[in-house]
Amino acid sequence: MSSSRHLCFSRAEWSKLRAATPLLLTEGDLATLRGINERISLDEVAEVYLPLSRLLNLYVTASQALHAVSDTFLGNPAAHTPYVVAIAGSVAVGKSTTARVLQALLARWPAHPNVALVTTDGFLLPNKQLAEKGILDRKGFPESYDLRRLVDFMAQIKSGEPSVRAPLYSHLIYDIVAGEEQVVERPEIVILEGLNVLSTGVRPDGLPPRTFVSDYVDFSIYVDADEAHVETWYIERFFALCEGRFKDPSSYFHRYAKLTREEARETAARIWREINAPNLRENILPTRERAHLILEKAADHTVKSIRLRR
Repeated sequence: MSSSRHLCFSRAEWSKLRAATPLLLTEGDLATLRGINERISLDEVAEVYLPLSRLLNLYVTASQALHAVSDTFLGNPAAHTPYVVAIAGSVAVGKSTTARVLQALLARWPAHPNVALVTTDGFLLPNKQLAEKGILDRKGFPESYDLRRLVDFMAQIKSGEPSVRAPLYSHLIYDIVAGEEQVVERPEIVILEGLNVLSTGVRPDGLPPRTFVSDYVDFSIYVDADEAHVETWYIERFFALCEGRFKDPSSYFHRYAKLTREEARETAARIWREINAPNLRENILPTRERAHLILEKAADHTVKSIRLRR
């Protein structure tokens, strides 16, 4: 889908914008960054993500210079203001891998070695609260998050607080980990990854919130693909989890480890149909055009084109 709001690039066109930026990731590095069922290669990193890291480095440098100008004008000491990159998109589309690869690439630029990665999963309400509200089956929908806490976290980040804490989420137990937190200490860049980071959301009283998470975002990325492709990737990932993480007796989804392949396919398709597809259509996809950059994926999970907002 083309839009006059965006400049559209084929992968080959985009790759030329890497200029002379060196690729400092190795195959071994990439192996630790890939998500479940991901096929990202070093070639794709060089052609897609390296030019993106160069663009973001230029934006970060310009942002730091702009803040310095403001501080000079106001006669204030130089403030520490992290640059925030948000990554949105559907379940199973590859947001987490995109976030990890960008974190690794950006941290290799000398001007900003401290790049923090925070996922919005930590700001989901605990399962007990979701159950009490009757929305445990709507986990991942906007109303399942502690939006006030997430906005407060972002406000602290952008105000340059030296140490900011975020709740930790475990995909093994499918819940917030009580008593554990992620500590973010004076990063130059913060990557915020999640389903609804570009959403405007709603308050408990049904009115629009006065402050959005996106108000604190400097640059936003939407990872996009046809819904049919994402559904296929979700089912494939479910198979992989049944053969891996779900076999752990402490896994919230341990019961799925005993499913036959056909039962697993039917279960994954039902979860997609009843939960993930409605969330994508109603809440996630409508935020796509708000993104500064859209990565469009093909059926084989590789990025085929890029759209950059003018």
